[in-house]
Amino acid sequence: MLGFHLIWTRGRARLAAPFAWGRSFGPALALVLLASLGASPAYADLKLCNTTASRVGVAIGYKDAEGWATEGWWNIASHTCETLLKGVLIGRFYYIHAVDYDRGGEWAGTLYMCTDDKSFTVRDTKECVKRGYKRTGFFEVDTGEERDWTVRLTDPEGEAKSQ
Repeated sequence: MLGFHLIWTRGRARLAAPFAWGRSFGPALALVLLASLGASPAYADLKLCNTTASRVGVAIGYKDAEGWATEGWWNIASHTCETLLKGVLIGRFYYIHAVDYDRGGEWAGTLYMCTDDKSFTVRDTKECVKRGYKRTGFFEVDTGEERDWTVRLTDPEGEAKSQ
């Protein structure tokens, strides 16, 4: 009797039948394998891809149950992606500020939040300078109702893009 085995393609399983199993073992194993597949885990993260020729430093801002927070710095190599927040997105709007380490310049916006020169997590966006932080402009990312979002930083000819 010909049996089936699983072939994984793009995160999905399909059955194929290129080899033989014993009469009683094959069907039982196939049922166990199919039952264990279940739904694949849902990935729901905020990611940033650096599509530029430079290394970049990235800070994010967001509002959670405790209020406003900013965090940084993620150092992201050229042509790589990094997960900034893991799990289901907790809000619709996120804010990003990025610095081009190699050529200078930045991706900034008009919403001001607190940052520091070294790794940081800062609660609240008020009185940054009085509290010893920098007041830094962030650009807004509207994720709509999506649970997973990727922001792409592009070279100066383009602009930061979201999807």
